[in-house]
Amino acid sequence: MRDWPLRRWMVAAVSAVVTVVVIGVPTLLIPNPVFGRAVPVTWWAWPVLVVTAVLSGLVAATYVARPGAAVVADETTPMRTSVARGFLAYLAVGCPVCNKIALLALGATGAVRWFAPFQPFLGLAAVALLGYALRRRLTGERACPVTVALPAEAEPVTEPS
Repeated sequence: MRDWPLRRWMVAAVSAVVTVVVIGVPTLLIPNPVFGRAVPVTWWAWPVLVVTAVLSGLVAATYVARPGAAVVADETTPMRTSVARGFLAYLAVGCPVCNKIALLALGATGAVRWFAPFQPFLGLAAVALLGYALRRRLTGERACPVTVALPAEAEPVTEPS
């Protein structure tokens, strides 16, 4: 990451901010008049959100091609699963009673009694999986750097008249 161009760092920063907003606004970590929260924000919600945002930004930045690099489709890219990992963080920091799935499955009392204590583990899982995705992306980048070989000067081709 030391030799990343400025463009990659900008993508990482913008992606991290977008992650904070996308998760923080509906979960009411960022106060707003649109959403409500029945259960107060926990002490660990902001650290989980910040680490998730940083890791998400760094993973997103690994998809920015280096200057002169060939764009190669990677069959094992973790981008789709990174979105799922971000969703785990969303579930972790969100209000347990406001989570419609937990509310339908467990009821209000069950959501507070069973889902709320499980949320820190969801946060840890999200952070661990994003860390794994970043490590995998960076390892693959170092192990198999791809560059484009510029073609040699070719003879001009003339079409027969």
